[in-house]
Amino acid sequence: MSKKRLTVAAGWSTAAIGVLHTLVFLPHPYWSEWLGGGLRSGEGGDASLSVFWALPGGFVVPLVLLGLLVARLGRRGERVPAYVGWGLGLWAAGCALLIGPSGFLLGLVPAGLLIAEDLAARRGGAGRGEGDRTGDPEEDAAPGHR
Repeated sequence: MSKKRLTVAAGWSTAAIGVLHTLVFLPHPYWSEWLGGGLRSGEGGDASLSVFWALPGGFVVPLVLLGLLVARLGRRGERVPAYVGWGLGLWAAGCALLIGPSGFLLGLVPAGLLIAEDLAARRGGAGRGEGDRTGDPEEDAAPGHR
């Protein structure tokens, strides 16, 4: 089973984006308010709520977990379905269009890597090996065994 290098790179870059986002937003004065129950009691202001949704309540934790999962699948020789790359890319591009040039543009890197891995696998030959599984039983079934 050969390692899917583009998938692994996409996974690690996705996890890195989540970690970098956390590091950028980490130093702010709202942690004490959050830990003291300010959001739960309704005492938190708009700025505090916005930063909360940008950091611990936002996408960073799921993004890091997705990145780690994608990297693991790539190390195991599995390819992630192309719709993950397309979905990530459309989300990143759409957010960048809404707020302008920002860190969302970095999301195009892992999206492009996942799409490139899928295209390379499709061009690599009609007979996909065991290592080219996508996790989709329909797609992974041998011809005539569906």
